[in-house]
Amino acid sequence: MHIGKRIREVLDEKGQSVTWFAQTLCYSRTNIYKIFQKETIDSDILMTISDILNHDFFKDYSEELDLNEKNGKPKKK
Repeated sequence: MHIGKRIREVLDEKGQSVTWFAQTLCYSRTNIYKIFQKETIDSDILMTISDILNHDFFKDYSEELDLNEKNGKPKKK
């Protein structure tokens, strides 16, 4: 899972703007766009983003792990 793309998807689903997200997270818009490009992210930042967007991104990771295990795909490092 590309976490930056997933964060952007959820932000769009919630109907919130990048400006709103940046202000709420106390980041610049430039840094928000950098987050959208990240394949991985620090767990503390992800927890804060999860709270702000009211979405459990950790569950998304867990579901991907479960799906990969069922399909016999190796875990990513």
